[in-house]
Amino acid sequence: MYIPKNFSETDHATLHAAIRAYPLATLVSHVSGSDLDANHLPLHFTRQEYGSGILSGHIARANPLGRAINGGEEVLAIFHGPNAYIAPSWYASKARTGMVVPTWNYVVVHASGKLKVMDDAEWLRAHLEMLTAEHEAGLEKPWQMADAPPSFIDQLIQAVVGIEIEITHLSGKYKVSQNQPVENQLGVIQGLRESGREQDQEMASVIARINHL
Repeated sequence: MYIPKNFSETDHATLHAAIRAYPLATLVSHVSGSDLDANHLPLHFTRQEYGSGILSGHIARANPLGRAINGGEEVLAIFHGPNAYIAPSWYASKARTGMVVPTWNYVVVHASGKLKVMDDAEWLRAHLEMLTAEHEAGLEKPWQMADAPPSFIDQLIQAVVGIEIEITHLSGKYKVSQNQPVENQLGVIQGLRESGREQDQEMASVIARINHL
């Protein structure tokens, strides 16, 4: 990933937070042959005392990804944060110079590491319980695996395999108007907040936080 210095995010706490907030990853691999392969799945991040952390997930047993792994293949997980179109009219400098163009702001985190298949019913059950508890936590009546018939859960667990990725490299690109003067950054924040779109509101908040506004 090309990352100009202005847009590079190296703080691991910030990158970990983005992974937790936007867990649906694009998992890119070469394990299905010579062609690149991409799978889309939520990945759970677990912090380690040493290292960059571990990602865990599950895929259908019928997915070729699980069958093609021989052990230790390098994969890339891409996590997409908020993104938004940036209109030139939001820049204060437009009125003075006219030297502005549209652009796109976005947040993305890349996590690479070696993938292992976890074909173990106990591991899968613990993983699924953890994943469910995390995403059901904010609901009025959180669903638990115990709410479903045990035989039904057992059948579903047999239909999937787990995957685990120990992160060996973590990088982030936060393209959020750092290359603009403060007056333009403030104009972009205002324009995004007035749009009414939820993702634009998220981007406005990221711009304000990263640029300390």
